[in-house]
Amino acid sequence: MTNRLKELFFRVIILLVGLTIAHLGVTLFLLADLGADPFNVLIQGLFKTISSAVSIPLLTHGRTHMAVCFIIILVLLVVDKSYVRIGTILCMFCGGPIIDVFNWLLGPLFEGGVSLPVRIIVNCLGCVILAYGMTIVIKSEAGTGPNDLVAVVISDKLRKKFGIIRVIVDACFAVVGLVLGGTIGIGTVICAFVVGPVAGIFMPVNEKMIKKIMGVVCR
Repeated sequence: MTNRLKELFFRVIILLVGLTIAHLGVTLFLLADLGADPFNVLIQGLFKTISSAVSIPLLTHGRTHMAVCFIIILVLLVVDKSYVRIGTILCMFCGGPIIDVFNWLLGPLFEGGVSLPVRIIVNCLGCVILAYGMTIVIKSEAGTGPNDLVAVVISDKLRKKFGIIRVIVDACFAVVGLVLGGTIGIGTVICAFVVGPVAGIFMPVNEKMIKKIMGVVCR
């Protein structure tokens, strides 16, 4: 194995670890059942708008999600194709199955009904875990999920802090989704204002950690 392939292999492994952690957070967020995350509010609104305007056979929320992600990738290929890597595709297709596994493992804990204060705590915990895992994915440099790339690219191009840009992007997703018919809950608001700032804290920490790991494994 050449040094370049070896480095890519370990970066993909790191990405998958980060992706798994991030989607543990997403699962907790979903199990708290306090509202969809901002990006899915947008998808929900688009799905409802398209469904009411035209009849498209087999159109679902999930397929709308994949279509929007695909459009984001196409736009990035025009704007700056260096952001679209193997990890971008992995994030696009692996996220759902990972959530399904965590939902199978953790779902029974929420079946008996959970009080609102506990659900809020679970929601916040999910957002923190999501932010931590997301920054590992981003700093793996093997690629990032299409929806996360929107904030990453804008942050890089404007040279502004990722945490602030992430809050603005999430807020835009939520507002546009609401206008189009999506539903916002307290969990949506928590996600919009927690994930960005927390990710801003974890970003340099995980960047240093990954550099150390890559320095060891790629000697």
